Parts: sequence; structure tokens; C-alpha cells
Amino acid sequence: MNPEQSVDCCPTKGSCSTPEGKHGIMGAPRWTPSTGFKGVYSSFKSPAQAGVSPCAQVTPEAEVNDLKRRLGELDAEIASLVSEGYRLEELGEHIDLLHEYNDIKDIGQTLLGRIAALRVTTTKDLYGQFGLELND
Repeated sequence: MNPEQSVDCCPTKGSCSTPEGKHGIMGAPRWTPSTGFKGVYSSFKSPAQAGVSPCAQVTPEAEVNDLKRRLGELDAEIASLVSEGYRLEELGEHIDLLHEYNDIKDIGQTLLGRIAALRVTTTKDLYGQFGLELND
């Protein structure tokens, strides 16, 4: 799409773009003296939407069907894990232990960061001083 082109999918004119006042964009002068760019005051075009049709909308029915399909996939995955001998309670306990581990690791990282700040060094240097590996 050409940067000067835009697709208008809004039911009301101007409700999906930069608001305009008496100087074009709210309070901005019509030209910028220090630049030669003509598109400085054009409406914003998000790069996150590249390749996605701005008018594409998912219907509620399609979304429900997609969620039902995903639910079926997850149920099948759970059934597969149970058939391999895993218990749902065991998985919950494992997840709880992982959360606890991550909390403890975060506290350790915070302490290393504070020690590094006090010693005016990097946490990478502290790993070596405390006999830790960088991937710990």
C-alpha cells in the first residue's frame, strides 16, 4: 500500500484517524519549517497491522467455532497425557512448584542486581565471583 493511500473502514468519517482542528491536526500548524517531509501530518499507520486487511472482522460465530475447536484440541492433549500416566493433580503441583521456583529466582536476580550496583560492577561479573553459570 502506498503511504499516501488509506483505507477507510470507519462508519463515521474521521472517527478512526487523527482528529483534525482548524489547523489540520489539533492545534498543529499546516507545515513544519525545519523539515521537507510532506507526510509529517498524515494519519498514523500501524506497522502491526501490515498484511492484515483493516476491514477484516471475525464474526462471533467464527470465533465461537474456533474456540470450540481449540477446546477439543486441549481436551485431546489432556487425555493423551492422562493415558501416559500423568495425573491432573500432579500437573497442578508441578505448575505450583515452577511458580515458586521462578519467584525465588526473581528474588535472587534482584539481590544480584543490588549487589552489583553497590559494587559498581555488572551482574555478569558477579556470576563469576559467586561461581554461577550465566545460564543459571
